[in-house]
Amino acid sequence: MKALNWLVGLIGVWFIVAPFALKYSGDKGALWASIIVGAIQVIVAVWAAVQDQVKGWGVWQSWIAALAGVWFIIQPYALSQATGVKWSSVILGIITIILCLWAMKASAEKN
Repeated sequence: MKALNWLVGLIGVWFIVAPFALKYSGDKGALWASIIVGAIQVIVAVWAAVQDQVKGWGVWQSWIAALAGVWFIIQPYALSQATGVKWSSVILGIITIILCLWAMKASAEKN
């Protein structure tokens, strides 16, 4: 399910762009947290998507991307972000976790 990893990478791109699109780039802590963790999510998701050997639950890149999703659920509360930003982050964080787990489960069943 490499397509799921690509979707996780696309969500990571959103997290990089979100501070500017949702106008919270003035909050330097939230700005850099979103950019750094979003970039990590993009890198590991694309890495998982282009792997030739699928390893199911052992794909460490998908676990790192899932942890990024957990961070994006926590971030708006930890950094006291506005309601609109909060829901965007929480919902996409949950979707990230679901997609990562789904990709690992699907690849485990395939092997």
